[in-house]
Amino acid sequence: MLTFCLPTAMADSNKMIINLALFGMTQSGKSSAGNILLGSTDFPSSFAPCSVTKDCRLGRSCQLHGFMRRGGQEITLQVQVLDTPGYPHSRLSKKHVKTEIKEALAHHFGQEGLHLALLVQRADMPLCEHEASSPVQMIQELLGHTWKNYTAILFTHAEKIEEAGFSEDEYLHEASDTLLILLKSLQHRSIFLYRKGNSLNEQRIKVLERIVEFIRENCYQVLTFK
Repeated sequence: MLTFCLPTAMADSNKMIINLALFGMTQSGKSSAGNILLGSTDFPSSFAPCSVTKDCRLGRSCQLHGFMRRGGQEITLQVQVLDTPGYPHSRLSKKHVKTEIKEALAHHFGQEGLHLALLVQRADMPLCEHEASSPVQMIQELLGHTWKNYTAILFTHAEKIEEAGFSEDEYLHEASDTLLILLKSLQHRSIFLYRKGNSLNEQRIKVLERIVEFIRENCYQVLTFK
């Protein structure tokens, strides 16, 4: 059962812990994105002709001191990221994947709560209706009827957009109707993750700032799982 509450987003007055979960199709770049968010290599990530991630794993970042200011005080940020198996999965059934994620959400975020689910989508692959239905349905079933309030799209391989000569706005303007409808339902919460140009650390900070902005707009509410 899902419950909704205003969490103690600050473990103390000068520290914020945010809890994130990654969802998406196989080879969408979930684990790689999770490593960037954490600033580590906690999650195995490689190109393969089959699904790489077979179970859920929780990663914790080091503390980012002075990440933001609140009330004139510097706030330290720590990120917890749950990596999940892609779906559709090349080896695991939907029932197995759903049970694995459901148990992991309850175990890791049962009391602290989940701040944001990130639906990971490759920017260099169009999102078609039949492809979008599987991961979106999985999120709906796991997070419940308010899933749209706690979900954002994370575009990986965003450097391909620049290579094609598009800006982010132009890319979204030319996107499929399926993606545009999904984005509208999520109040246009989207993030672009680049692996070229800026350093990965700079990318990490920009993405985390965007995520914290979404969480703040949602009044730091969380989903808890029982």
